[in-house]
Amino acid sequence: MSSLTYDLTLAGLSVGSAAALTGIGLIVTYRATGVLNFAHGAIAMVCAYVLRQCVVEWGWPLWAGAAATLLVLAPALGMALERFVFRPLAVLGSDPAQTLVASIGVFVLLVGGAALVWGQGARDDAPELVSADPWGQLAVVLVLAVGVGTVIRWTRFGRELRAVVDDRRLAVLGGIDADRVAAAGWAFGSFTAGLTGVLLAPYVRLDPYGLPLLVMEVVAVAVAARMRSLPVAVVVALGIGVAQSQLTRLHPSGRLEPLLQAVGANLFVVALLIAALALPRIGTRDALPRTATARVPTPPGVWTVAAVLFLLPLGFAGSDLHTAVQVPALGVVLLSLVVVTGRGGQISLGQAAYAGLGALFTALLAAGRFPGLPRLPELAALAVAVVLVAPLGLLTGWPAISRRGLALALATFAVGVGVSRFVFAQPYAVSGLSLGRPAGFDGDRAYYVLELLLLAAALLATHALRRGRTGRALAAMRDHEAGASAAGVRVPSLKLLAFVAGAALAALGGGMLGMGLRAFDPGAYDPVRGLLWFAAVVVLGADSTLGALAAAALLVGLDAGARGGVAAALIGVLAVLVGRFPGGPYEALRTAAERLRLRRGAALTPLGERVRARLRPVERRAAAADGAPPPPGPPAPDHESRTGGAGGNPNAVAGRVPTHAPAPTLTARHLHARYDGFTALDGVDLDVPHGRITAIVGPNGAGKSTLFHCLAGTHRPSHGQVLLGGRDITRLTAHARTRLGIARTFQQLAVFPSLTVAENVQVGAEQGRVTDAGAAERALRLLGLDGPVRALPAADLPTGTLRRVELARALAGAPRVLLLDEPAAGLDTAEVAALTKVLKALASDGTALLVVEHDLDLVADLADVVHVMTAGRIVASGPPARVLDALGAQEAPA
Repeated sequence: MSSLTYDLTLAGLSVGSAAALTGIGLIVTYRATGVLNFAHGAIAMVCAYVLRQCVVEWGWPLWAGAAATLLVLAPALGMALERFVFRPLAVLGSDPAQTLVASIGVFVLLVGGAALVWGQGARDDAPELVSADPWGQLAVVLVLAVGVGTVIRWTRFGRELRAVVDDRRLAVLGGIDADRVAAAGWAFGSFTAGLTGVLLAPYVRLDPYGLPLLVMEVVAVAVAARMRSLPVAVVVALGIGVAQSQLTRLHPSGRLEPLLQAVGANLFVVALLIAALALPRIGTRDALPRTATARVPTPPGVWTVAAVLFLLPLGFAGSDLHTAVQVPALGVVLLSLVVVTGRGGQISLGQAAYAGLGALFTALLAAGRFPGLPRLPELAALAVAVVLVAPLGLLTGWPAISRRGLALALATFAVGVGVSRFVFAQPYAVSGLSLGRPAGFDGDRAYYVLELLLLAAALLATHALRRGRTGRALAAMRDHEAGASAAGVRVPSLKLLAFVAGAALAALGGGMLGMGLRAFDPGAYDPVRGLLWFAAVVVLGADSTLGALAAAALLVGLDAGARGGVAAALIGVLAVLVGRFPGGPYEALRTAAERLRLRRGAALTPLGERVRARLRPVERRAAAADGAPPPPGPPAPDHESRTGGAGGNPNAVAGRVPTHAPAPTLTARHLHARYDGFTALDGVDLDVPHGRITAIVGPNGAGKSTLFHCLAGTHRPSHGQVLLGGRDITRLTAHARTRLGIARTFQQLAVFPSLTVAENVQVGAEQGRVTDAGAAERALRLLGLDGPVRALPAADLPTGTLRRVELARALAGAPRVLLLDEPAAGLDTAEVAALTKVLKALASDGTALLVVEHDLDLVADLADVVHVMTAGRIVASGPPARVLDALGAQEAPA
């Protein structure tokens, strides 16, 4: 081996060792808590700063500073985060979305705090804990990896750790101290983060932004190891480190030389892109904090106040006006996150990349340096830049089709980092590049007026994506993606629309920001900024345009009048509390006001109760005279009276749901399905004929749900066919089947809580296979939802009412085949009786119905034919009386 190769290998092992430490820490924390610690790099940066403070500023011996930093501060920081940030989220049962946002909040808080304490300038005097010889670092990595792997695999603590990650509540019931396990995981993870920071600090620029981002770039090694395998993480880290070091000897020539050199110097970024885009099975649960309540109404006069506040800077002068110019531009950028995250329910950590591309393309077009296009005036250049950047939203939109949760977060973060490293850092693109303002708007005051006009246009575009058919479809996708697909919403296309529209808005805001600063500054669009912007929008209300404007003013105003880092620290504090207030401050205020109103709510006197009781029959007769079906049975309790009754009149079905030709038979032939080696379906044949109610019964694990999902299109069988009439629909998606006339309901309610009852049903009518303006109204009347309940938010309704809402949404699309998964779950006796009458009337109208149900009494009263499933097979079929009697005889004790 030549001397150069040997030296480069040693250097690569040094870098790879630091990356391996990061991978080990991330994996241990993830396996102990289920959290991908986005704050890992920030903890590394804080520990590096503290060691420097102890040794360089205070004169401590290196060993004392290292002991205090790595053995006291780092584990204590991890345990504090577990105790005060992530344990409350776990105890409250918060979804992974809130945990992810809290983790980003910790990152932002630590970065902002470090900027406040140590300043934003880079330091190059960090003490060297271990010599540049990589063998010591490599030995530390190998010892840690072997030790941790042994503990996880062979010890009682390792078994407890795996149990806590699989199901924290069940582990607690089994006697495991989940808090102790999680605290230990966080302490060790923070220790490895601190060790990584102090090892890297002497060889890189120590600043609050650079080091955290550098550490987060190497998260690829943990992703490549599927967040599980320590040996794979170590091998991948060392391999990439050595390869990256060896590539430095290559000196390609030609126009692509800078790009190829950037790729060689950033192999960890390349690995992050590949791992994030090629391994979608990392954290597949939802990644966005969903508010379980309706949209928060804007208080009267707030928009007037906001308009006045945004007009105030027109009276400023000098530096104050120059600073204020940044607010509308940043507001437009943050509106892009409202579209993607608040409206579309998709996490996006790479919006800073699109904002930077908008500024870069505007500058290149205005300078005549964009390939293939002539020099353009600044305003035209901005418009063309928006058009060019918008399709690039597919870079993050396309992965979003098949990814959710942690996988989507990593994919969008990787795209942001890749654009920053491989586009913004290229000298051929940014060297000597300046950016002017449009003619006639050169002064700060005139340019501010132009920004306000563009901001108003962006607000109108954002508002348009909230209203109407598209707005309801976006809200449905955000609230319940599977339910939206079942209602006929083209979820993949809608995701792409959200990301493309978000990229266009971000590009517009980025170009405005660049023209306001009169330069393209790559540092203004680095990935850390993207994390800060995301956290700011989420904590101030992801679905609130006012929240985005407030976030822009906050981010610019706080850092302009004080030492840098104040805004980041404040946003970080709010983000770590997002688990308590997932809808942002507006939601918290609304909840507090609602509780106060309930405490002070007026109660009827006994006379008022008697008057209301006498008026109910009058109301019921008036509803019947108007054509609305009265609720069956005895008078409903008080809440159901206010919400429209317990059910509809099945005798009116034929007059309220349009009759159609007999439904084609839904057929399953030789269906096979497997999950991780387990056979869920083993050659199932099934017919669901029109005008009849087919039921499937069987014990848990028999394969009923898998068969249902194969018929609905949410799971694709490994073998066999699903036919509608004579058409093979095996490969069609759920929303495509809905448009063919196959509707479904869910065992776990799939309503859209941010929409009203009427809007829920309207989604089914708009996205179904027919375009009938009266379909939603007929479905509402059929299920007894056409009273005052129609205007109530779905989030606040009881289970029985929500079951009717879900069924009404399915019926609004005039389905020919209706699949019902546990339709009676959560219903009382009267509601079950009303549901039975409605379903029988639908069958008599020609609809084909399939019911998966555990309630055998309901099946006996409802079904025309019953199939019994066991171990993935149908073992008995026939009329309910014969099949259920035989089943009962088998289950009866001898």
